[in-house]
Amino acid sequence: MTIAKTIGERLRIYRVQKGWSQEVLAEYAKLHPTYIGQLERGEKNATLESISKIAAALDVPLSKLFENISLLAEEQDIPSRCYALVQAQSPRKQEALLELLNTVIQYEKL
Repeated sequence: MTIAKTIGERLRIYRVQKGWSQEVLAEYAKLHPTYIGQLERGEKNATLESISKIAAALDVPLSKLFENISLLAEEQDIPSRCYALVQAQSPRKQEALLELLNTVIQYEKL
């Protein structure tokens, strides 16, 4: 997955978690709704300024958007793939997945 697609996917996840449409996010970020859609689909490479505006509108630190991004496809090791999978879930599901993982790890120790 490209960096543009990864960032776009993360933007979409945070937007959906807030219950916002692309139009609402665009209004808060002072960007065009079509541009938001293109970014979310990874069709456009965003400028840092645009990403900064969107992150501010979503109240998400820029560092969170770029966290654990591998530059090369072959660098997508299992922990990175797990991180991306869990991050795509709602906070409630993230907690449930963490509990499940801890249970599995504890079971393995027996």
